Amino acid sequence: MATIEEALNRTNDPDVKHIVSLSGGKDSTALALFMRDNYPQLKVEYVFCDTGVELPETEEYLERLEARLGTKVTRLDAFAKLKAEKKGKRNAFDMWLQVYGGYLPSPRSRWCTRVLKIEPFERYVGANTAFSYIGIRYDENREGYQQQSKKPPALSDKPNILPVYPFKEHRMGLRDIERLLEESGLGLPKYYEWRSRSGCYFCFYQQKGEWQALKRHHPDLFERAKQYERPVNGKQFTWVEGRSLEELEKDPRKYDVKAPEDVDGCAVCHL
Repeated sequence: MATIEEALNRTNDPDVKHIVSLSGGKDSTALALFMRDNYPQLKVEYVFCDTGVELPETEEYLERLEARLGTKVTRLDAFAKLKAEKKGKRNAFDMWLQVYGGYLPSPRSRWCTRVLKIEPFERYVGANTAFSYIGIRYDENREGYQQQSKKPPALSDKPNILPVYPFKEHRMGLRDIERLLEESGLGLPKYYEWRSRSGCYFCFYQQKGEWQALKRHHPDLFERAKQYERPVNGKQFTWVEGRSLEELEKDPRKYDVKAPEDVDGCAVCHL
């Protein structure tokens, strides 16, 4: 872990990178604006690890952020390790799903986070020293955003990638982040109207109420998510533990969507 002061001391070092990794969520977006406005002397790069299965609202939000920042967000993907190119409509998730034998990711086997988010970021950094600015807020203490060691989450455990937590240093909480986004004119991503967090449209951390909302807002994506639920070696894999999306679709109950503080999540994808 590093501090902003330590990062500032390396401002003119050509071998050091300063990176904000974006998820399409409010916290990393607010951090990008915060770093631009408060530390203009740092040559901050903005990157987004594109899984190829993001919500359309996420891409729209990133485009609006680029307009506010006045610079492009670098898109990274997970094709490189497979020595493949992005062609047509194929996406990185589908290619890696084949590598994993059709086994869908789950809270117990989060291969998607490793190969679609962390590894592309680490390849981009390479052997350089990099200060990785992470949007953990001062008031955050939820279990889903903590590692087993109870330390704040990082995008990588490589020693050359140093996590920095500007919001914690500046004692900025949720209200500060919301105010920053509002005053910037960017506001919140539109998916917050029906979903609690950023991430892939079929994220297994989605709540039942969010799956129902996905069907209402993006019925085509809901149908695609259903198609992933197929048997592998005689075992049925589903996004929601214990039931298929087809079963959930027939459920007459309307499920609530809890606040992200009250449910599990993935820090890498949901910041």
